[in-house]
Amino acid sequence: MITNTSEIESLFKIVDESTTTLQEVLDTSYLDALIETGNNLIAGEVQVEDNIPDEKTKRNLEHFYAEMHLATVPSDAIRQVFQLAALKAVQKDHIQANHQMTPDTIGMLFAYLLQVLSPNETDLKILDPAVGTANLLTTVINDIQKNQPDRNVTGIGIDNDDSMLALAGVMTQLQHLDVDLYHQDALDQLVIDASDAAISDLPVGYYPIDFRVTKYVTHSEKGHSFVHHLLIEQAMNHLKAGGFGLFLVPSNLFQTDQAAGLLRYFKDKIYLQGFLNLPKDLFTNASLQKSILILQNHGEGAKQAAQVLLGDFPSFKEKAKMQKYLGEIRQWKRQNL
Repeated sequence: MITNTSEIESLFKIVDESTTTLQEVLDTSYLDALIETGNNLIAGEVQVEDNIPDEKTKRNLEHFYAEMHLATVPSDAIRQVFQLAALKAVQKDHIQANHQMTPDTIGMLFAYLLQVLSPNETDLKILDPAVGTANLLTTVINDIQKNQPDRNVTGIGIDNDDSMLALAGVMTQLQHLDVDLYHQDALDQLVIDASDAAISDLPVGYYPIDFRVTKYVTHSEKGHSFVHHLLIEQAMNHLKAGGFGLFLVPSNLFQTDQAAGLLRYFKDKIYLQGFLNLPKDLFTNASLQKSILILQNHGEGAKQAAQVLLGDFPSFKEKAKMQKYLGEIRQWKRQNL
């Protein structure tokens, strides 16, 4: 069993070396070579097409893969190894900011909040409408299953970037997680079953195809609409009655010229249950600060909290303060929901 950082780093070195080898022989990006590495590991053999990679390279790769002893590696260790490799891909391939991965600490906060807010469902299906590499989704699933092993936690992920979704497929299969992935624009019609909860590190910016979103309550009357507003609405529309949505959003979410449309949507269909600012020391400047937005669908006995959960997380470096704050969240839930 892998239990420490040095073992994670050793595994990452193997994945990195094999990916770099494939990048050279396939003459491709690091990200595409990483996806190929993952597919080889899933298949249990090196995929060869038109004698590429050659026999010598194939033997070298097989040696790398054998060193990993993948069958004995815990799911979350696999996730961490591929997270490190994906971070390298971001740097080497100059991948845009919206495709960068959500830090593990934030994923674990999402998992904690879901366990506090939805403690009783034996089956928990989680939707991420902007799944990217699935790092956030798999962090949450692994953490809940570690703490509550009797729960059956599954996922649905949607993304329109085929490379990100291919890596998500590798991540989820290698971790043996039950996640259905869909390659499409999440703002088009979704043919999926209703989920119990939604999570997402939402892309921030404008959605360019105005005619496609005119039926959304959160669309802008003038100019392009905020994509993060639209995705919140879409995700909540695909949750069961009483289902919770947790979204990583800009801290100035309610201070923009399109905030009125978002609040109008909340007024009729959604309970705004919480808005928690992440620690300022996570961000290089105040304008980049993010918060966790907590929403709940009407129905199934759901009600508006008498006191909306508002506040600021302490620094992740201050463990005692963080534990105290997490306890206060549990107490808020008992008193308000």
